[in-house]
Amino acid sequence: MLREIIFVLKYQTDVNISEKINSASNYLTDLGFKSRIVYPDMLIQTKEKLLLGIMEGTSEDNLGNILFMTDSSDLAEILLCSGAYVVGIQHEENQSEIFPGLKYVFTDIEEVVADSYEKAYQRYANLPWNILQTERCLIRETTVEDVDTFYEIYADPEMTRYMEGLFKNPEDEKKYTRDYIEKVYGLLGFGTWTVVRKEDGAIIGRAGFSIRSGFNDVELGFLIGTEYQRQGYAFEVCSAIIRYGREILQFEKMQTFVKAENLVSIHLCEKLGFVKVEEVDIEENIYGEEYHDGIKVEPSKAQFGKYVRMVLDI
Repeated sequence: MLREIIFVLKYQTDVNISEKINSASNYLTDLGFKSRIVYPDMLIQTKEKLLLGIMEGTSEDNLGNILFMTDSSDLAEILLCSGAYVVGIQHEENQSEIFPGLKYVFTDIEEVVADSYEKAYQRYANLPWNILQTERCLIRETTVEDVDTFYEIYADPEMTRYMEGLFKNPEDEKKYTRDYIEKVYGLLGFGTWTVVRKEDGAIIGRAGFSIRSGFNDVELGFLIGTEYQRQGYAFEVCSAIIRYGREILQFEKMQTFVKAENLVSIHLCEKLGFVKVEEVDIEENIYGEEYHDGIKVEPSKAQFGKYVRMVLDI
């Protein structure tokens, strides 16, 4: 887990910038993190000596517990090559720094909240983000470890009566999930998430946002396992996700697609505020039969179903 944030800085001539970074470090310390600022000697001849100088004084013996913040591309490269988790800092004095290889670069460092440090660390450490909580549920990013439970949920024929199933081979689904974490969560910051019941940690379904080819608006999708249905979970979870989409992701409109004969889900979407707009033909079985080296192997014959497109202005 994240225990320490170390600011490793090259630029130190501007008093205003120093005050902002000091403010950020003090803020983190007040929240219970260990935090300090280091100005390493860039004239040290070897990268090994430079890293030792940066690490001197830290109480952590594991790089995996530290998030490094730096305003130098050179320092970022040294830290990355050492296996460290690194976030760039952009300010008035280093506009030419481009930070290749970093997942995140923070600006206005004095305004960055603790959750942003945590999420940057979690992305490097391959830990799922907790997205939001409702009264009874936690909605978090999906992990590869969730996949086996998904197969148990999808084993009930009712679960795939109105929607697509998983890959036939669980290993294909796990490959797909690894790519999804990197390419969808990592780039978009949202996606389809796992729904966990807080009282016992049981995975009860999936819900979240996706982008469907051929349509402009983000799409809400949800699935609650058969044994957890008729208990209000779908409405509770989807209501919270809609609020998250409006308040955090700044979506102004979203859509959902429901099989025309799935009257229960259509009623739920209407209860959530969605309005029927049109019926459309949507390609089914887009998952494919297999997933090889990041490429979906499509079924030999495409199938299409009639879906009701519903829209919510938020």
